[in-house]
Amino acid sequence: MLLLGLTGSIGTGKSTTAKMFAAHGIPVNDADQVVHELYSGEAVPLIEAAFPGTTANGTVDRSLLAKKLIDNPEGYKRLEAIVHPLTFRFCSKPVPRAASTMSSSSPAVPKPRPNACSPGPE
Repeated sequence: MLLLGLTGSIGTGKSTTAKMFAAHGIPVNDADQVVHELYSGEAVPLIEAAFPGTTANGTVDRSLLAKKLIDNPEGYKRLEAIVHPLTFRFCSKPVPRAASTMSSSSPAVPKPRPNACSPGPE
């Protein structure tokens, strides 16, 4: 199987390219979509505990979270420590056996790890 990684900054076409792969039947794991799901699920209480007042109606309010993170590099590190381990779980999703190619879309490439699909000490 060929595994492709789509990375890049905002607006570089990752989502568009991932949609093109999906349109051709190639399975895609989209880290952005995973984070959106986490922000209305499992990550909500963790983010609220770390950044009080950033959730509403059971979801993370991205604009409120952004206000807490402006000029706060430590806050970003704290958020990443919450969200990255949860997001890494998407790596363990089974890939259909018939797939010869799979695409994974992510806004950033984490530091290399011996087993990049499982969170562990950096």
